[in-house]
Amino acid sequence: MPEYPDVVNYLEALDRHVVGRPIEKIRITGISVLKSFDPPINTLEGMAPTGTRRLGKRLILAFDDDLFLVIHLMVAGRLYWREAGKKGGKTQLAAFDFEHGTLQLTEVATKKRASIWVVRGEDQLLADHDRGGLEPLEIDLATFSARLTEQNRTLKRALTMPAIFSGIGNAYSDEILLHARLSPVKRTSQLSDEEIERLYASVQSTLVDFADRMRAEIGDGFPEKVTAFRKDMGVHGKYGEPCPVCASPVQRIVYASNEVNYCATCQLDGRMLADRSLSRLLKDDWPKTIEELDGQE
Repeated sequence: MPEYPDVVNYLEALDRHVVGRPIEKIRITGISVLKSFDPPINTLEGMAPTGTRRLGKRLILAFDDDLFLVIHLMVAGRLYWREAGKKGGKTQLAAFDFEHGTLQLTEVATKKRASIWVVRGEDQLLADHDRGGLEPLEIDLATFSARLTEQNRTLKRALTMPAIFSGIGNAYSDEILLHARLSPVKRTSQLSDEEIERLYASVQSTLVDFADRMRAEIGDGFPEKVTAFRKDMGVHGKYGEPCPVCASPVQRIVYASNEVNYCATCQLDGRMLADRSLSRLLKDDWPKTIEELDGQE
């Protein structure tokens, strides 16, 4: 699922490619992708996006008349910039045709989860799509600490809950916790002040660092290789490979439809976490579906 570094780079590319340019035609080819009917999506034809913004992992194009186009890529949705009028293949869900090119929304997955809404009004936008999480790069340490410890959650869940912090998901929470040298299943109530400060610094540096790396790769173009499994990640998707810090093999624990990647040496003083004990520990503290993970249930 695209997270903060991916989403901000998508938005910056949309700023470069479509803001101020009228949409000539909208083609919806995926039956399930359009989640709203009033206002009709074709209302946006002939209108030019006036700006972009983000609510959590949702990308938003703003238009005149207080209209907003909301795109949620979920797990496998991706955006591509193609030559004008280009026809999409079986994976295309929607296309937005401009004079100078076409913005395609695709999804390579059996279960289609990517979604589009057209919303009228700021109040409705926030009511429908703001999950309430704080922006981790826009808050100070005291605010971070207060929000983190409001509920007694595992660190992995606290970081990925959209009602607590905005834009952090499965991939970057693994990287953040490695950087902070903290166990993914440690409870927020057990954290010392020093550990909270360490976690806060890791959230900031990890998200900014990966966003900057992507920005350098993309340049003035459009993101083409958005993935949750980057070669330069330390533990996420690196099960069995050496930890970049200590060279110990990266470990993995699986629960429901999710997984946690960690270094036992760096984060747990050499202890291993077993799937069975993890399941007992997490109980209701870990989502059972992708939709629950993103706060949509």
